[in-house]
Amino acid sequence: MDERDIADPLALEHQVCFALSVAARGVVAVYRPLLEPLGLTHPQYLVMLALWQHAPLSVKDLSRLLQLDPGTLSPLLKRLEAVGYVRRGRDGRDERVLAVTLTAEGRALRAEAEKIPPAIVERLGMEVAELMDLHQSLTRVIGAAQTAIARADAPEETSAG
Repeated sequence: MDERDIADPLALEHQVCFALSVAARGVVAVYRPLLEPLGLTHPQYLVMLALWQHAPLSVKDLSRLLQLDPGTLSPLLKRLEAVGYVRRGRDGRDERVLAVTLTAEGRALRAEAEKIPPAIVERLGMEVAELMDLHQSLTRVIGAAQTAIARADAPEETSAG
């Protein structure tokens, strides 16, 4: 790296968005061979993680938890239902709510999935503490981005004068 790179605000290697994008693709690629034997894609794995922790969940709550719009979530749920891991149905307390529950097969899959986090740590060759620090930093970035988006979407206040 030379002085021109440091002075250039558009230098690719200094862009947070670039680093996050490359890191995300790389980490998902590390997960792929571990998820394939379970019959899961990475987005499906995230759905299963949420359900193993919180099931049953409404589609609305699952969408909010995963920060996915329902249009993206719906095909994931259909595929998970087709392979027998989840069941979607109307909530008995409120027919307007579509609830997602784990099937017995979906619950049993958790035992196999418990092997994934330690395998990821090993494959990345990073210390757990370092990964936890990274997670905390990324959580702050996510929060800051959400705040910035909310501010940008908020109607501008006009002052009466």
